[in-house]
Amino acid sequence: MLSEPRAMAKHIEPGMRVALPVDYAGVSMAMTRPIIEHGAGDLDLVCVPTGGLQVDQLVGAGLVRTVETSAVSLGEAGGAPRFNAAVKEGAVRLKDATCPAIHAGLMAAQKGSPFMPLRGLIGTDLLRHRDDWRVVDNPLADGGDPIVLIPAIKPDVAIFHVPMADRFGNVWIGRRRELAAMAYASRTVLVTVERIVEENLLADELSAAGVLPALYVTAVARAPQGAWPYGLWGEYPADGAEIARYAKAARTADGFSAYMAEAQMEPA
Repeated sequence: MLSEPRAMAKHIEPGMRVALPVDYAGVSMAMTRPIIEHGAGDLDLVCVPTGGLQVDQLVGAGLVRTVETSAVSLGEAGGAPRFNAAVKEGAVRLKDATCPAIHAGLMAAQKGSPFMPLRGLIGTDLLRHRDDWRVVDNPLADGGDPIVLIPAIKPDVAIFHVPMADRFGNVWIGRRRELAAMAYASRTVLVTVERIVEENLLADELSAAGVLPALYVTAVARAPQGAWPYGLWGEYPADGAEIARYAKAARTADGFSAYMAEAQMEPA
């Protein structure tokens, strides 16, 4: 199970559906460059529930076909420049969603259900743009009670970064339950970690509740500072200056290429 990022990137094949977490939950930036170097394209990204720097770089590298998300941005550094350009040019198809809709789709997958009902979308214009979402009458009511059915989201691969795993393959995710939702719904789960510990994380009552069992994990790779320039909860803060530097450089395709050529995506 113990691996390294470049080897793990080989799990990704063209046309796969790949789930990536929100910026504060543990983005595996350590996997971004190996994925780009691996070169598997036509990826369908699922942001859980929003995307940022990693999504923007994969789009800029030309590997992405669709993005299902409730937002893509670089936070205080502004919009995601390569994503915005790709959507405007029609190079990437946006599957606009909401945070609850994405979580509902993942929940349906983990429960083995083909869909999950969600009421909050009724009356929104999102329904005009998502022909895969269905509005039906509530079968438990007498009529006049519409509800939306969200299809199960079943990623081929989920990728994220966390503080630690143990030598048995159990992974500490703490309170980041979106990471558990990604793992439960996905066929393959690739995790980078700051460190590997010897003790069994499931054996300690204080840590067990925040552990994703090895049953749901395909491979683990040690990657210190693996979320950088994002921060990692309980470990280190985000490098806002580096994210801003990227945002400025990536406003043009040439600037993006120059940044990716020079940046090693690891802190100095």
